[in-house]
Amino acid sequence: MGGRKQAAARQRSRSDAIEPGLVIAAHGRHYLVQAGEEKLHCVTRGKKSDVAVGDRIRLARTSADQGVIESIDERKTLLYRSDQYKSKLLAANVDQLFIVVATEPSFTDDLVSRALVAAESAGVAAHLILNKTDITDALPKTRERLQVYARLGYPVHEVSAIAHPEQTRATFLPLLEGKSTILIGQSGMGKSSIINLIIPDADIATREISAALDTGKHTTTFTRLYQMEGEASIIDSPGFQEFGLYQLSEGMLERAFRDFTPYLGKCRFYNCHHLNEPGCAVLEAVQAGEIAGLRHQLYAQLVHESSQTLY
Repeated sequence: MGGRKQAAARQRSRSDAIEPGLVIAAHGRHYLVQAGEEKLHCVTRGKKSDVAVGDRIRLARTSADQGVIESIDERKTLLYRSDQYKSKLLAANVDQLFIVVATEPSFTDDLVSRALVAAESAGVAAHLILNKTDITDALPKTRERLQVYARLGYPVHEVSAIAHPEQTRATFLPLLEGKSTILIGQSGMGKSSIINLIIPDADIATREISAALDTGKHTTTFTRLYQMEGEASIIDSPGFQEFGLYQLSEGMLERAFRDFTPYLGKCRFYNCHHLNEPGCAVLEAVQAGEIAGLRHQLYAQLVHESSQTLY
């Protein structure tokens, strides 16, 4: 009987010690968690690494500034990308995804389109941010390239973080109010300049996070969350050139292309793949110019990738 009582007491003690936290940075299986006014260096139990920046978690302290993540609260949303072999969590509980592109260097439509598909499939609102609008020579062509997304209803916001900082801040702050937002983009698009404008102490915070996660003072290879006033937060992710979506099935993919929506269910065959079938309403819309060719090419590529999944 004494053994059972002691075990029950230990269990009660553990549950009393469980406290909530918000994951604000991740590097490998190491996480920085905001717990009240404190920042704790946390790990997961075993080899699990299914925690994302933005996750609300329950932790047990193992020392004054360290803890173990015991559980993850139910997520509102989860954004991630995956290649043929593994998944990479981007962020949890985000309301919106801002894709930063620029006049120079040139961005890739493939990455933009894939990010939009990821946002649609996760139920996250997507916006495009066109930075460096002061480079006027490249502006008309860049605007023209973004029209394909604007016509689909994705907002495009034009800013110049370095040339017009105050105007850029004035554009961003109302968009961020009360929401959790993740910024993604290829390297060189000016994402860091935008973050530094919105969060003046971002550099200091990043150095502190780097030190806490033992990743070196100058690293930019981890995702981190900055809390703002009024429940708003902004998540900065490392620049990347590829955005795999191997996790999406064919059915999920067709529903993640909002330009396909008016034509779904109108094909001759109920199980149409929208690739080369006769009587396909989606293909007819492509031929009529109602769906952009590059969008359908991406869909075909993603369907192919989805069929190659090994995990």
